[in-house]
Amino acid sequence: MATTTSTASVPTTRASRYGKQLVSHLGRKSVGAWDDDAGSGSLTMNDDAVHVTFDSTPDALNIEIRAGEADIPTYEDVVGRHLVRFGERDALHVEWTRADGGPGTAQG
Repeated sequence: MATTTSTASVPTTRASRYGKQLVSHLGRKSVGAWDDDAGSGSLTMNDDAVHVTFDSTPDALNIEIRAGEADIPTYEDVVGRHLVRFGERDALHVEWTRADGGPGTAQG
């Protein structure tokens, strides 16, 4: 199955906190790792078919999903919905961009 990517850069000053929370929460049903020193982490989901990486900066949480093209919308929604819920008090909004430059889904 050919894989593609989708990315989102979510403005927040709490990027590391939200990234760690996503990896911890979603890692219950997948394999996750978070490096506090680097402020980055990853998830491997759906029997190794989906890879999600997180990179925090002082101003944003950058997320990349690698999955089969048909699975991308589902995982955009799963990751985005959880992030919006965790960041409710910060009114987070997630907009995904697909590898071809086209728009993905949006949450929040």
